[in-house]
Amino acid sequence: MKVLLETERLLLRPLEIKDAVAMFTMDHNPNVHKYLWQTPTQSIEETLQIIEKVQEQYVRNSIGRFATLLKETGEFIGWTGIKFVDDHVENGNSNFYDYGYRLNEAFWGKGYATEASFAWLAYGFNQMKIDKMNAYTHHANAASNYILNKIGMTFMESYPDKDGINWNWWLMNNPNV
Repeated sequence: MKVLLETERLLLRPLEIKDAVAMFTMDHNPNVHKYLWQTPTQSIEETLQIIEKVQEQYVRNSIGRFATLLKETGEFIGWTGIKFVDDHVENGNSNFYDYGYRLNEAFWGKGYATEASFAWLAYGFNQMKIDKMNAYTHHANAASNYILNKIGMTFMESYPDKDGINWNWWLMNNPNV
């Protein structure tokens, strides 16, 4: 994939195998997984498999989650991006565009998720011509729910997953349509 996005402080590029150690460090942290089924990654091999699955999404859907790097240092701070959800049903939906992000705890609260989010929404609506973008967050994840509201997404409803955990469903229509 040749897509590369740039913001004031960030570079967004496809995930690569070389991101595995930094991604494992992020995903092994229980705090990062507090609102993500509480299943931190247990091995670098697991991280490598995740990267390979994301790379398959790039081929299949021409989009997916991207490595998010500090422009100044090149440091991997997490991933952000648009995923075409065609591998499971979420809140009764499949075959939809989902915006999501995950950052290493050391980079929380610095505005990086918001900055990347604006870049991704612009890319999705202007270059990809997506009609609507969804997102979903754990209902108790105040920080992520705040960010989705801040970037202009509309809270639609809460819904339980298969384990009875409540999630919030968000939507943003393409403002250019």
